[in-house]
Amino acid sequence: MRVLLINTSERIGGAAIAASRLMESLKNHGIKAKLLVRDKQTDQITVVSLNYNWRMIWKFVWERIVIWKANRFKKENIFAVDIANTGTDITSLPEFRQADVIHLHWINQGMLSLKNIRKILTSGKPVVWTMHDMWPCTGICHYARECKNYQQECHDCPYIYKGGGRKDLSYRTFRKKQKLYSNAPVHFVTCSRWLKEQAQVSRLFEGKSVINIPNAINTNLFKPQNKEEARAKCMLPQNKKMILFGSVKITDKRKGAEYLIEACKLLAEKHPEWKESLGVVVFGNQSQQLQEQIPFHVYPLPYIKNEHEVVNIYNAVDLFVIPSLEENLPNMIMEAMACGVPCVGFNVGGIPEMIDHLHNGYVARYKSSEDFANGIHWILTDPEYDELSAQACRKVLGNYSESIIAKKYTDLYNKVTGKYA
Repeated sequence: MRVLLINTSERIGGAAIAASRLMESLKNHGIKAKLLVRDKQTDQITVVSLNYNWRMIWKFVWERIVIWKANRFKKENIFAVDIANTGTDITSLPEFRQADVIHLHWINQGMLSLKNIRKILTSGKPVVWTMHDMWPCTGICHYARECKNYQQECHDCPYIYKGGGRKDLSYRTFRKKQKLYSNAPVHFVTCSRWLKEQAQVSRLFEGKSVINIPNAINTNLFKPQNKEEARAKCMLPQNKKMILFGSVKITDKRKGAEYLIEACKLLAEKHPEWKESLGVVVFGNQSQQLQEQIPFHVYPLPYIKNEHEVVNIYNAVDLFVIPSLEENLPNMIMEAMACGVPCVGFNVGGIPEMIDHLHNGYVARYKSSEDFANGIHWILTDPEYDELSAQACRKVLGNYSESIIAKKYTDLYNKVTGKYA
């Protein structure tokens, strides 16, 4: 069977990493899988890129201009929404024509327009669409937050300046999606149970098939290793407890760095002796900005794409923290736990599906820096830390390993192609 996965980027962002890993998982289990992207970052031969030229750049810019205009020329939130008014027709590509199944992932920011998606859906090929956020089931936003309008019909969008209006950009895009999905043979997949619940109450998904299949991870690569050796490779001290925080862009407000900063201040007040014995590793773009804000020694690292280097970082630390305010099924929790590193995260999105509270990590009350600090303290002082670590590993092996996820997707592909009912 030939499957064509489609994502905007090959390696940048959680959806890109998840799609790349799924491609490898499928290939390792007998599926002829390729990944079509706009932005290619490696020389992987089964990753195919669109011909990148000035038109691609213009399509990306034009979509932002339309959003910027609808937002009364304010920059705020112009990357928090997408309208898919521009893109590339991929139906004439040989990779598309040869595929038995078309598998969409995150296709925003000028990769595919709604018209392009319509052409895919009417091509006669079975289509699977893995949702990495809420965009397929809302008008224009990737996370609806407190807004429930998408459950009936988007309008008065909180992401648009002064709440948009009754027939704003969210309303118009929602109506276009309604037409697109009507009688469309598309099979939706969500990475988390939380996202499945959000999708199923959307008016756009009435009568649609929505199932939950998590992301896959290579547990032969992401696994526990010697901590002292890992610290030596990362040039980190051997005599401290180490916390890890990471993101593509550390200053992204959705990633909740302000709550981590506040939690660290609370810990430093309650446990002043930790100022010498605790370090915080921060990796991602602009990581050095946290050096002056956290009362412990901060070890800033750039955003790292090489997975072998990432494995070393996880194995060098004692705890991974994820104070995100919006998440689906974070790859970084999966990676940390696979390496035997317990995690602390807020009770939001798919995080509590991954972290089993007080069993392999700590799920803190949403937006509570105090409870987040409690979680950090509890894990770092738990006399049964080794058992926490072992349980984190077991959770990943039992739920997210390549063989488990490849089997679930293979079953779905067989179903949608009619190989079996």
